[in-house]
Amino acid sequence: MELDERKIKILQAIIQNYMETGEPVGSRTISKYSDLKLSSATIRNEMSDLEEMGYIIQPHTSAGRIPSDKGYRLYVDRLIQEKDREVTEFKELMIQRTDRMEQVLKQIVKVLATNTNYATMISTPQYHHNKLKFIQLSRVDENQILAVIVAEGNVIRNKLLPVGEALDEETMLKLNILLNTVLNGKTVEEINLQMISSMKEQAGIHSNLISDVVDAVAEVIHADEGMEIYTGGATNIFRYPELSDNGKASELIKTLEEKQNLVELVNETLNSDDKGIHVYIGNETPVQSMKDCSVVTATYEIGQGLQGTVGIIGPKRMDYENVMNALKTMMEQLDEVFHK
Repeated sequence: MELDERKIKILQAIIQNYMETGEPVGSRTISKYSDLKLSSATIRNEMSDLEEMGYIIQPHTSAGRIPSDKGYRLYVDRLIQEKDREVTEFKELMIQRTDRMEQVLKQIVKVLATNTNYATMISTPQYHHNKLKFIQLSRVDENQILAVIVAEGNVIRNKLLPVGEALDEETMLKLNILLNTVLNGKTVEEINLQMISSMKEQAGIHSNLISDVVDAVAEVIHADEGMEIYTGGATNIFRYPELSDNGKASELIKTLEEKQNLVELVNETLNSDDKGIHVYIGNETPVQSMKDCSVVTATYEIGQGLQGTVGIIGPKRMDYENVMNALKTMMEQLDEVFHK
């Protein structure tokens, strides 16, 4: 008997409905739940075939059906294939866009530095408040499992997690279904204690593993790996006597060259509820070497949640109006470049 696309869609509907309700699923529910536009009689026939093929079972006479381990396995395998395909397509797209992105951002800091006569910086866009897309737990050996975590933008991380005892296939499947049902589509901010407690309760003796996976998810979504920061106009600092003191200037130029301390400035701008222009004067800036400066930053967005920070660093007596106008013009140009 062939497992055609219609049977697969009905099986997926059964599994998804069962994961949501925990109750056996009948043909009438599937006729309302799916977009197949099939009669209950046709769905009953297909469900009978699926039962005969071993993908679903009927726990009680006259009850609906629930997925078997074989059904869960097919569901999870197809989910993994779908995510792998998405990742491949995304990588191909990003290879095409990365070179162009780098050229544009490097040009922006040069132009801003020339137009304002101040030092400038810009970060590559990152997914902000990005959501979890998929988790897959797999056994490595008796003492370890591998958690593959895919976040929005197809950010992929692998995390080895210790386990106290070997987990069988059925347990792994149930844990995968539990984690994906509860966490998929959630940001870290949306994963609350009630969700975690509920998952731990359902996981029983494997509750510690749930805590480890949630911690790994938080690490992935908050990771700053891959962020680049481009700077320009560092020598403009010597135009201003209050900044050109040997000690101040060298520390400021070191910050612009090494860039690690600029990540904190980028994150503060991105995490602000106000996505407009921010002005940090003196001690207001989170970067120690810029306490004698004013720093003006703005958040730019190029679609699909990708956001970055652009900043201009100068003396406290900087021409604020000119700087703000330059930032607004730059953001308009970025929008035009990446939304053609």
